[in-house]
This record gives sequence, C-alpha cells and structure tokens, in this order.
Amino acid sequence: MDLVIGAGVTGLSYALFCNRDYLILEGDEKIGGYCKTTKRNGFVWDYSGHFFHFRNKEIEHLVMDGIPENELVRIIKETCIKYKDILVDYPFQKNIHQLSKEELIECLYDLFSIEKKSYETFKEMLYVKFGRGIAEKFLIPYNTKLYACDLDTLDKDAMGRFFPYAEKEDIIKNFKSENNNSYNNSFVYPKGGAIEYINAIAGKLDQSKIRKNISVIKIDKEAKQVYCSNGKIIKYDRLISTMPFPKLLQISNTNYDKNIYNWNQVLVFNLGFDIKGKDKKNHWIYFPESEYCFYRIGFYDNILSQDRMSMYIELGFGKDDKIQAEEWLPKVLQDLKITGFLSENQKLIDYESLVMNPAYVHINQHSVKDVLDKKQFLKQYEIYSIGRYGSWTYCSIEDNIIEAKTLAEKL
Repeated sequence: MDLVIGAGVTGLSYALFCNRDYLILEGDEKIGGYCKTTKRNGFVWDYSGHFFHFRNKEIEHLVMDGIPENELVRIIKETCIKYKDILVDYPFQKNIHQLSKEELIECLYDLFSIEKKSYETFKEMLYVKFGRGIAEKFLIPYNTKLYACDLDTLDKDAMGRFFPYAEKEDIIKNFKSENNNSYNNSFVYPKGGAIEYINAIAGKLDQSKIRKNISVIKIDKEAKQVYCSNGKIIKYDRLISTMPFPKLLQISNTNYDKNIYNWNQVLVFNLGFDIKGKDKKNHWIYFPESEYCFYRIGFYDNILSQDRMSMYIELGFGKDDKIQAEEWLPKVLQDLKITGFLSENQKLIDYESLVMNPAYVHINQHSVKDVLDKKQFLKQYEIYSIGRYGSWTYCSIEDNIIEAKTLAEKL
C-alpha cells in the first residue's frame, strides 16, 4: 500500500496515477492544501491567488475535464507595477520606456554599462543582467519584500523559468512594439475558486481512502510505519510525502543541517467591499516600494466580472516572525487608500486573514544539493518526497501534477 501524506494537488495527483492501493492522510479538516477556497457572502477567495497556466494539454484535460466549461473563465492577464505615481506595465524591465525621460536614460545607461562578470547569488544576477537602475528601482526592492530576506542569500536561479528574463534587444524592441508575454500570459480560473481544481482531481478518487484531520507525527523508516496524531500506527509499502522537506527529515529522524533550509511566511488578507473600486481592469498589481506594507494585491472581481470589489493582499515576513494579523489590517486599508485603490465611500463588509507558512522556499546551492542527497538516502527506505514543499523548490500547480505523475509511472 502506498501511503500519501497530504491531500493537496500533488498528493491527490499521485494517488490518481499510482495504479496501486493507496491511503491519503491529510492533517487539515479540508483537502486542497493552499488551493482551498472560501465562499461567503457572495465572495470567492482563495488562500492567495492561484491561477492555472497550462503548458501541458494532457494535464489541462485532466483537471478541466471535471469542471463544466460555463464554470470557467479564460483570461488574458492584465498586470502592472505601482511605481511612484504611475502604473508601469509588467514586467518592469521591458517597460522602462514608460518611466520619466530621466529615469529611462538612467536605466539604459546602466543596462549598457554592465561589467560582464560571474554571479552566484540572486541579487548579483539582477545587477549583472539588468544594471543598477532596473535592479534598484524594482527587481531588488520587490523581491526583497516578497522573500523577506537579503537576496544575496538566494541562489542565482532561485525562481527558475518563472523569472521574467529579458535581453537588451528585447527591452529596446519593446519601446515601440510592446510584447509582455511571459509563462503566465493567460490563465484559466474556475468561478468557484481554486478548490475546483482540487475537486476535479479528488472526484476521480475513492473518497474512503482520503482521511482528514490526521497528521503524521513520526515516521519509522526501518519498520515502514507512521505514527499519527490520532494515536494510530499505519504500516506502508511506500511512503509519498508532500509535507515541507525539512519537516519530513525531522519526523523521520534523518540527520540534516537546519541552517541550510530557509523560507518566508506570507500574510494574506481577503477583503470584500460593498461596491466596485476604481480599478476595473487589472488582475494583480506589484508594489516594490517599502512605504507600502504589501508586495502584491489582486482583484477577484476583475477576474470574475463581479460588481463588488473583492481582493487579496499579500505581505511578506521572515520564517521566525510572529504575525498578528489584526494589527496589520488597519495598515493595509490605509495603504490601499494612499495608493488610490480604495476610496472613502467603499465599505469593508467581510474579510479573512491567513498565514502561509512556509510560503516561498529560499533556494540556495546548499539546499539544492542537500535535497538531492537526502532524497537519494530516503529512497532506500521507499520514502519519496514531491511537490513544491516536498521538493523544496519554486514551481507551478501544473509542475506538481507532472512530478506526481512521473513518480507514479516510474515506481
């Protein structure tokens, strides 16, 4: 029997593809992991923004097969950056022509005066690839808010293919013929929220083999059994874990260096207002400047064509920070008014807050090597760790499904 820890998209996908007897244990009262959705008072809110960007047609069919077409919205992404008093199209580095003449010249001069040299960290990469102007106006301050850390502690490829690279030629060409395409230029979103992705996959599984409110607190590698929060002991043939990799190492009594693994938390506010706001176009907006507490805001109402403003707000914190959500709500509302995205005549009628911990993993050369080494070690005991947090990486929902399918077929 394959024992799967975690009923998020990765764990459910593995069970779907494994063609063996399985049992899924989920510590929460609901399945979905971070793809849960709150539906209340006419608002649809996710655990932060989760928008599916399909590249693989097989995966698209797998997920969307269970969702009626009239329950989906297909969106061409509209995003921008709040920079000083203007909105700059995303990505920043391809739209510096929208800045003032002085700042454009500064960015261009720095871009064409870059000293070619090697780089090892994420921050060094930003300077070498884009020059001081672009790096310090947006890329460094925004990602510092997102990751809540010194960017020199991150690997140069910390965001992989998700980082919007642009060559000098692309930047110049974009001055006249704008092309802001990226990996997520369009997306599909269910009217019922991200949980519908999960329900589409889970609906293909035997519901009796999904056990909720049961956490695994200890793994005996040699005996191939887990100790659960409800006092039960479950034996397995193979263990598939989607929990954060450092936690797997800890509860399986696997020696590791805790200092190698770092991450940040994200405080999310979902806000519902009585009337529509002034922004009727954008799906999400980035805020690099430190004077605003959030690094990104998003508009569900613009995605779902609703007549009341429905938002998600994201704030980054370090992994050891103590977060008091209620203390931050007044600051969030104040900053929304300062930026002009909330007016005095709009009334907050419903909201919720949640903390994603971990949120973004901090990838560095030591963590990459240690994950590979420890995965190879655990494989001896038929323990396999997959998913964004199980593989300790930066990836998409689609990537999670593909990784689960690949492992199932390999085993």
